[in-house]
Amino acid sequence: MSARKKKITKAERLKQLQEEEERRQKEEEETRVKHEKEEMERLERQRVEREKWHQLEAKDLERRNEELEELYLLEECFPEAEKLKQDTRLLSQWNHYIQCDGSPDPSVSPEINTFISLWKEETNETLEEVIAKSKLVLNLIEKLRLLLLQTPSYDLEDKAIIQYQGSILELQELLHLKFNVATERLLRQASTLADLDSGNMEKVIQDENVTVYVWANLKKNPRYRSVRFSETQIRFEIPRILATSGIAIRLLHTHYDHATPLRPVSASLQGHTATVTHFVKDEVQKGEAEISKELQEEYKQQECESVSVYEEETKVEEQGDTEVQMSFVQEESEATKCELEMKLLSEAVFAAQLLLIENANEKPCFCEDNEVDLCQFTTLGGVYHLDIFELPPQCKPMKGWMIVEILKEGLQKYIYPPESTEDFETENAFPPIEVTLEVQENVIFFEDPMVARWDAEGKHWQTDGISNVLYQSEERLITFSLETFGPVTLIQDTHINMPFQSWELRPLDVNKVLLTVTTVFTEIQIQIKENLCMLASVKVDNKKHSSTLEGRWMTPISFILALKETGLNIFPTGHSHFYVVINRKEPLVEIKAYRQLALLTSAFAFGWSKWNVECGSKKVIVKLREHLTEEELVQDPNWTLLMFSGDRAQRLKINENSETFSEALKEETEFHSTLYHLVKDFASKEAMEKIRSSKCQFIDSVCYMLLSTRLLSYS
Repeated sequence: MSARKKKITKAERLKQLQEEEERRQKEEEETRVKHEKEEMERLERQRVEREKWHQLEAKDLERRNEELEELYLLEECFPEAEKLKQDTRLLSQWNHYIQCDGSPDPSVSPEINTFISLWKEETNETLEEVIAKSKLVLNLIEKLRLLLLQTPSYDLEDKAIIQYQGSILELQELLHLKFNVATERLLRQASTLADLDSGNMEKVIQDENVTVYVWANLKKNPRYRSVRFSETQIRFEIPRILATSGIAIRLLHTHYDHATPLRPVSASLQGHTATVTHFVKDEVQKGEAEISKELQEEYKQQECESVSVYEEETKVEEQGDTEVQMSFVQEESEATKCELEMKLLSEAVFAAQLLLIENANEKPCFCEDNEVDLCQFTTLGGVYHLDIFELPPQCKPMKGWMIVEILKEGLQKYIYPPESTEDFETENAFPPIEVTLEVQENVIFFEDPMVARWDAEGKHWQTDGISNVLYQSEERLITFSLETFGPVTLIQDTHINMPFQSWELRPLDVNKVLLTVTTVFTEIQIQIKENLCMLASVKVDNKKHSSTLEGRWMTPISFILALKETGLNIFPTGHSHFYVVINRKEPLVEIKAYRQLALLTSAFAFGWSKWNVECGSKKVIVKLREHLTEEELVQDPNWTLLMFSGDRAQRLKINENSETFSEALKEETEFHSTLYHLVKDFASKEAMEKIRSSKCQFIDSVCYMLLSTRLLSYS
């Protein structure tokens, strides 16, 4: 049996409680002292950091003007590149003039009007002749289109815009009219071209820009309900009423889109440029007047001080000195004028670049039900003009002659279904026509395409009247039922590849870089050198995809148009932010970042950073590393993070793998006013030499591609 516990007395219990209280108070005091010490240390650290921060800010402010002046000199490459573009445009006009190949200059109104008038007079062309002529016409339209896009807004007058767009519309309408007239001529000879087996006529004419399929129903056999063009997958399932009618079906597949209305060309910069031009002209005149006034005063003073003994000699000497001074003043005046003109051009170029990243405040229009919003969707693969014509009177041989009746009204469309169906017994006498079309080879659809038909009255594309759409991606065939014939096209979401998942800009050689943009569906690699761009490779679902654009060097604007036409659209518009969730950045911050990245890209690789989303709209973050050779890329895979607000650049303490975002400055680094001066702190001499020796056209092309893709806002 265990011993009983000794009972604690009241005095002992009080003593224990007192000891515990003293111990608790001692611990609390130690904790308080510790916290106070830590707080004091924290405040001291903050004070030191704040003091250091203020010192860095003061140092940055002290050298800001000097850095901005140096940046201004570096960014003179942009107006210099623009001057070279202007020279190229003038040279192009001169080269066309001295070629004397008979083709008109589309920018000269009398020449293009004469060409149109003379072609209108040619009324007896075959389809083959029209297709051959269409190459020249399409070339003229493309030249006018590029003139509208490549000529800066400050150089493009309203009169020129109206003239160019008017010429484009005239050429488009005349080309389509010529196809109709040539089709009528072919159909008049249908009986002489009939197939021996079916008794009907079939004709296929293929070209790089146009493919024409014509079928004439000469036998009117009610059992012949399936029309399929030989050696193709093109097929029509026609109802009985068409199988027993004297009709012809034509499919005119144009690889271009002349149905969609032309987009208006922005002239919003013209007012700004006119103001700047007026200001600069005033400055030039003021400068010249001041120089002239100084010269006159100096000359009068010299006259008063002339010595009479050497009057004749002095006059001769003064006259010589004055001529020298006048020559010097004229040279100085010219230099001032050139400097001010360059300033004007620099401001105009900056304003034009800013326009490229401008977000519209509201959608351009409200679309009705079934109407295709052309800001949200893009037509791809050209236009399929589906027409049913009444078969014209056929040629008849008579005594060695071919007699043909030519209708005054020309080729007539067969209305299907007719406006009134009261005379027909069955309700379903005019069912939808099933159509199978081949999809153009060089177009990429990342999802099943939608089919749209052209509404001639409303002048827009719409999706009603089309049913049972089936897309066979492997065979590149699309089948659908159409209630009424007319132009149809395939459409895809314009922003299907936006926002981007990541991007990288990496130097390859002197004045040559590789831009890689990765999206949900594809990886696109673009090479840029001097004033040209080229599609290097395309991957779809991580598999290489061959494209007709690979290996073809083009100017940036032509290249962007070509990519869009093949479905590789990574170029946002001013309305894209209505359809895509973006990482919105302030326009001035964004444009300054693109311009300065372009300056540095000869020696540095840049890439997407996940922290760019976290830093707000007034700052951008990119990752960077020096990249002179491929070996360096392998040896140093680490990236440095840069943050830029338009006025201040800094290296960040965090890296891409950090858990939380912080704007803390990297140890032993400083603030700078530009990205150029920031990288100058740690870049090698070779890298800085490469940057300074970069060609202006190359920098301008890289900047234009960055402005067009808007990687900082759309990634």
